[in-house]
Amino acid sequence: MQNTTVFIIDAGNSSIKVARFELDQLMEVQRFPSDELSEIKTFIRDNDGQYAVSSVLSKKDTDEIVSTIPDILLLETDAKVNLTINYGTTNTLGMDRLCNAIYAYNRTKSDYAVVVDIGTCIKFDIVHKTDGYIGGSISPGIQLRYNALNDYTGKLPLLSNKTQAELVGTSTNLSIQSGVMNGIGAEINGTMDQYRKRFSSLTFFVTGGDAQNFDILTKNDIFADKNLTLIGLYEIYQQNA
Repeated sequence: MQNTTVFIIDAGNSSIKVARFELDQLMEVQRFPSDELSEIKTFIRDNDGQYAVSSVLSKKDTDEIVSTIPDILLLETDAKVNLTINYGTTNTLGMDRLCNAIYAYNRTKSDYAVVVDIGTCIKFDIVHKTDGYIGGSISPGIQLRYNALNDYTGKLPLLSNKTQAELVGTSTNLSIQSGVMNGIGAEINGTMDQYRKRFSSLTFFVTGGDAQNFDILTKNDIFADKNLTLIGLYEIYQQNA
């Protein structure tokens, strides 16, 4: 009998996420440090099931994970998917963006669906029910903006505060926090409004580790799922297993 347990591994630069699926249902998600591959390799050896990996790590580190046990399926952007890809540079299309597109495409009842992924980068990706994946946008996320202000100036400090900020910062730190957090919030809401004006019959899906830091879930055309990318990756696995 085929093993009904499937482990989906999303190996990112900051952490490695492992999602366990039982009978097509997501049961749990665990995280491991990306710089300690011994932990994820021990997990793979100790837990029976079918495995699929998507990785943005170096080829060496990716190969190390894939070689842990036989029959691990490595999923890349040339994997078989159930939608047309209308994108000029498919060789640089991130696997996370493809996973997000698959998730939205498989669920939307609208003509168009947009995934807003708020993490290391802020990504918008749009799909159409017949034209498939169209494209989107990428801009720096919270920490990248803090890093840039520190790296490219002589005196601005490096911050990491991700809480909501007052519009008017009354110190240098608070001014940086206001610029980054309020700037991102305005960017997200403004971009969503532009999508609404341009595309009729539109649904938004929101995900990403930093999505919780922004108040954007106030309209009935927006749905949130923190595990959206992992579920999309599982659905790509199903088409390629």
